[in-house]
Amino acid sequence: MNPLPEDMENTLTGSQSSHASVRDIHSINPTQLMARIESYEGREKKGISDVRRTFCLFVTFDLLFVTLLWIIELNVNGGIENTLEKEVVQYDYYSSYFDIFLLAVFRFKVLILAYAVCRLRHWWAIALTTAVTSAFLLAKVILSKLFSQGAFGYVLPIISFILAWIETWFLDFKVLPQEAEEENRLLIVQDASERAALIPGGLSDGQFYSPPESEAGSENEAEEKQDSEKPLLEL
Repeated sequence: MNPLPEDMENTLTGSQSSHASVRDIHSINPTQLMARIESYEGREKKGISDVRRTFCLFVTFDLLFVTLLWIIELNVNGGIENTLEKEVVQYDYYSSYFDIFLLAVFRFKVLILAYAVCRLRHWWAIALTTAVTSAFLLAKVILSKLFSQGAFGYVLPIISFILAWIETWFLDFKVLPQEAEEENRLLIVQDASERAALIPGGLSDGQFYSPPESEAGSENEAEEKQDSEKPLLEL
């Protein structure tokens, strides 16, 4: 059997590469891409991500927990009405817990406004509330007489300090990185869908025809058979 001509070999090689490129293109499933885009767009339509909602719930828990501890402290120290008048109306920085409650209200308002209403994607608001909380509590612990008023003199400042730093950790290491990662995934999926939209539709493997090697070989065998039969006919 004679070897195939170079032109035919080049044709076969080109057709095989065309088959491979078409299969690679059709490996991208537009349905899956659109499903992913719709899922990401659905999250955007919610207005707030799940992890940010969890952060806002924790900020609300911070306010409610500090408020609960303060009310318990008011009730323990001689009744709510009398102690409330003493700590609020006759406020004394060195002995009152009212300012710790106001500090929790300050954190709640700033953080909810920044990360729930305005939906900020920066850490400056949480840095402000944590810095103010830490500085105020350190100054109050050093200058005030809270430690002489029983267990709440330790509990309220420590709880407020810990909650403020947990909020900072949660936002900086969970909320912002996860939302940035989801945004990057959305951009990647949208870019892939745009590329898939540029692919002409209706392509099939049947549109890329290449002659099989067996047919080329059969043609050569037929030519050799005809050449061998010519001397017999002459005889």
